Amino acid sequence: MKNKEEAALLEMMREYGDGLLRTAVLLVGDRQAAEEAVQDAFLTAYAKIGDLQDPSKLKSWLTRIVVNRCRMKLRTWSWRRLLPFGGLETMPEGDAEPGPEDRLLLEWRNGRLADAIRKLAYPYREAITLYYFNEMSVQDIAGQLNVSANTIKARLARGRARLKRLLEEEEERGE
Repeated sequence: MKNKEEAALLEMMREYGDGLLRTAVLLVGDRQAAEEAVQDAFLTAYAKIGDLQDPSKLKSWLTRIVVNRCRMKLRTWSWRRLLPFGGLETMPEGDAEPGPEDRLLLEWRNGRLADAIRKLAYPYREAITLYYFNEMSVQDIAGQLNVSANTIKARLARGRARLKRLLEEEEERGE
């Protein structure tokens, strides 16, 4: 990749594109804006691959670029979420094919959770997305965001509490 070969860029996009897109959608709440953020991130990575000192940290480096692109989009854009997010939860693996009711319930839960995550303040949404959906450690997130591990722990705790409250309020309203 250091030679800026197109094949290496395509391989990087194939390997990390879906995960980065999921992260961006959760952070900005709009699929088109998320796709733009991920595309910008890949172009930046392609141009600055020489700055990456440890190739084993490529995924973390790409995630940092995507998170920064999402922050820029949220700072410069004022718009509502246009498209629903899907694919948070997956069907349990097994021999039996899930029925239509199971699929419908799963899609409803995913949409409900994604909507609730998007309602969180950005710092909480960012911490929850990186921790749960990107499976990053508290230390890694702290390093990426240039804050202390305790700050990330606090954001996760407060974010989970707010998320729980949002979901309970929706349930009480019958949504």
